[in-house]
Amino acid sequence: MKYFLIAGEASGDLHASNLMKALLQQDPHAEFMYMGGDLMQKVAGGQVIHYRETSYMMLDVLFHLGKIFRNMRRIKQLIRSWNPDVVIPVDYPGFNLRLASHASSLGRTVFYFISPKVWAWKQRRIRKLKKYTSRLFVILPFEVDYFNRFNMQVEFFGNPLVDETARFMRNFEGKEQWLKEHALNRKPLVGLLAGSRKKEIEAMLPAMVQLAAENPAYQFVVAGASSIDPRWYARFLSGSTVKIVYNETYPLLASAKAGLVTSGTATLEAALFDLPQVVLYRTGSLAYAIAKSVIKINFISLVNLIYGKQLVKEVIQKDLVERTRPELRRILDDPGYRKEMQEGYSVLRSRLGEEGVSGKIARRMVELLKVKQV
Repeated sequence: MKYFLIAGEASGDLHASNLMKALLQQDPHAEFMYMGGDLMQKVAGGQVIHYRETSYMMLDVLFHLGKIFRNMRRIKQLIRSWNPDVVIPVDYPGFNLRLASHASSLGRTVFYFISPKVWAWKQRRIRKLKKYTSRLFVILPFEVDYFNRFNMQVEFFGNPLVDETARFMRNFEGKEQWLKEHALNRKPLVGLLAGSRKKEIEAMLPAMVQLAAENPAYQFVVAGASSIDPRWYARFLSGSTVKIVYNETYPLLASAKAGLVTSGTATLEAALFDLPQVVLYRTGSLAYAIAKSVIKINFISLVNLIYGKQLVKEVIQKDLVERTRPELRRILDDPGYRKEMQEGYSVLRSRLGEEGVSGKIARRMVELLKVKQV
C-alpha cells in the first residue's frame, strides 16, 4: 500500500520514522511519500520536502507565508497524482489540517497521528478533525475520553516515548562510562533542560545557571540542542561552572539525580527515566496574558496532566529562582519526597502503555486499510 506522511517538526520526524519502520514490518511492500526530516529519510526514500522548509516560529511565519503555501500546494498536487491509500498527518495542526481537508475531499483515507492539543486551546479545530479525519491515533491517555465526547473515531495504543526510552536503556553504556567519556566528575548531577528554541533558552537558562551557582556540591549540565549555535549557549554559561553536552539528553536523564526541566515533552521523558524534577516555564508578559486567557487546562506539564493532579512542582513566569530554590533542595535532599514522586511516575508509566507502541499503531492502521473499515 501507499502511505503519504506529513511531519512538520523534529518530534514528528522521530515518531513518524518509527511508525514507518513498523509499517514496513506489517506491510513489506509499503511505498512512502512524505514531508519529514532526516530520521524518516533513513527509513525509506520518498521525501518530497524537508520539514525545515515549513517550520517557522511565530512572527517568522508571516515572512515565509509564500513559501509555506507553495509547499502546501505541492503536497496537495502530489496527493492527487500519487493517489496514496492513506494520508497520515503527524501533529503540526496549522499546516496539516488544511492537507487533511484536501485529502478528505479527494476521498482519501486520513489517519491523523498525534492529535493537536485542542483540549488545551483552539477547541474549534475539533470540528475540522472530526470532519476530515477517518481515524485519530492519540498518544496521551486522557485524550480518548476527551475525543469520545465528540463521537470521534479515536484509538490509543500507548505513547511512543515508551519505545524510545526502553530502546535507549537497553543500549546505554552506563552512567560511569558516560560520565568518563564527557569529562564529568563524580559529583551528583543535575540535568538542565532549557528547551530547544532560542527564546526558551534565553528565558530559562539564566535562572538555571543562578541556581547552579547556589549549589556547588552538585554539577549542573545542560542538554544542548544541536540546532542551536553553541555561541548562544555561551552567552548564558560564560563564567559559570555549568557544563553542556549536545545530543545527549537521554544519557543525561539516565545519569542525573534531579532535573530542572522546561515545560514540554521533556517533562514526560524525565518521568520515564524516573528522574525527580521541577518544571519551569517563562515567556513574554503579553504572550503569557494571552495564553492564560485561552488555555483551558489546570497544568502545563504533561506529567501532571496525565497524572490528573500535581505530582511535580510547576514554577511559571515570575520569580523563577526564588520559587524553584526550595523545590530543588527538596527533590535533592528529601528521600521521602523523591520516593513519593517516583511512585507517581510508576502510575504514570502504567497509563502510557507497554513497549511496542509504534508496532501496535502500524498493525491497526494496516488492518483498517485492508478491510476498508474506515
